[in-house]
Amino acid sequence: MKKLIGILTIVLLITVQSSSAQTDPKAKAILDAVTKKVNNFKSLKANFSLNLSGANGKTKQSKSGTFYMKGTKYHIMISGQEIICDNKTVWTYMKQNNEVQISSYNPNEQTISPTKLITNFYDKEYKYKYIGTKQVGGKSCDAIELTPINSSKQFSKVEILVDKASSTIAGGSITEKNGNHYTYTISNFTGNATINDNMFIFDTKAHKGVEVVDLR
Repeated sequence: MKKLIGILTIVLLITVQSSSAQTDPKAKAILDAVTKKVNNFKSLKANFSLNLSGANGKTKQSKSGTFYMKGTKYHIMISGQEIICDNKTVWTYMKQNNEVQISSYNPNEQTISPTKLITNFYDKEYKYKYIGTKQVGGKSCDAIELTPINSSKQFSKVEILVDKASSTIAGGSITEKNGNHYTYTISNFTGNATINDNMFIFDTKAHKGVEVVDLR
């Protein structure tokens, strides 16, 4: 599940800023438009689906849910689990076990995080190029391929599909070196969504009998 959450943060919050390290002007222009649009939002909400296939092509795991973000705070609801971050603390709640794990938020310990993804993270660590047009859910999308500059990255390739009409991420895929392949779609993307600040704090009083595991 932790790996799926890491993948999720990639596909929901890809924002890229200008950098001399990039070489494809068409890809850069498209990603700059995504950056401009997302950075103008004070908050956002989106639904998502995420499928994992192994090297043999068989689907191993499928997840769907909703993602909320306000500034650098985020709340992910995914298949019986919630991950909440107020930029200081991270709460991971498992509904089936009625258990919440609490840890300190440390962006330096995260390979990929929402906070990194709204800065120049990809400019420093990935190259990108335009690879054509594809369809996602009836939407005409520009396809952009990212490859890591550092060969030690777990990903060999990331494909982003940008909706031409809205300049938002509509879907794509991620390929790991071990042969695992993730496909994803994003729907109902809403910028400046009305989101209450209490969405970013876990209230133990609202979860009767919850077991608290404090890892701080």
